[in-house]
Amino acid sequence: MTEERTKPHILAVSLRRGHHFSKTPALSIRLLKHLGVEGDGHMGALVQHRYDRRRDPARPNLRQVHLLPSELFDELRGKGFTIAPGDLGENITTSGIDLAALPTGTRLHLGASAVIELTGLREPCVLMDRFQQGLKAATMDRDLDGHVIYKAGVMAIVIADGAVTPGDAISVAMPDEPRRPLAPV
Repeated sequence: MTEERTKPHILAVSLRRGHHFSKTPALSIRLLKHLGVEGDGHMGALVQHRYDRRRDPARPNLRQVHLLPSELFDELRGKGFTIAPGDLGENITTSGIDLAALPTGTRLHLGASAVIELTGLREPCVLMDRFQQGLKAATMDRDLDGHVIYKAGVMAIVIADGAVTPGDAISVAMPDEPRRPLAPV
C-alpha cells in the first residue's frame, strides 16, 4: 500500500432526505455551517434525531454529520455482516483514521474548505438489529475495565461550509488541553 493511500481520506459520502436508517451514496455532499449536510434528513441547527426531538426539540443539533470508519466494515465482515458505505446511516465514510480515539472538539478539515467539529459517539440502537440481526451487539465491545466501547461512528457539527467528495484528504486539528474523550450524544 502506498503512503498516499494510508493517509486519512474520505472513502465515500452519503445523504438521504427524510428520516431513514440507511443513506444513499453520492458523488459529493455539501456541508453547511451550523446546519449539516445539505438535503439530508438530519440537517438543522436544532436536534433532528426523532427520539431526541420528542424529548427536547429546542436542543442544539450535535449530530449534523455522522462519520464512520471503513475499517469497521472489515471487522463486521469477519463477524458475518455485509455492510457498505451509507448502510449504517453515515454521511462520511473514512479510511486511515481512528475516529473514536479522537477527543471531543477535534476539528477535521475535509477537502478544500469544509471543517467539522467532533461532538460525540453514535450509540448503537435497535434499528441496527432491524437492518441486520445482531448488528447492534457487533458494534459494541468492552475494554479491560468492562466499560462499553461504541463502534458505530462519531457525530459532528459543521464549522465551515464546503463540498466533500470521495478521495478528499482529512487533516486533524486537536483541541486545546485538557482533552475529553468522546461520549455518546
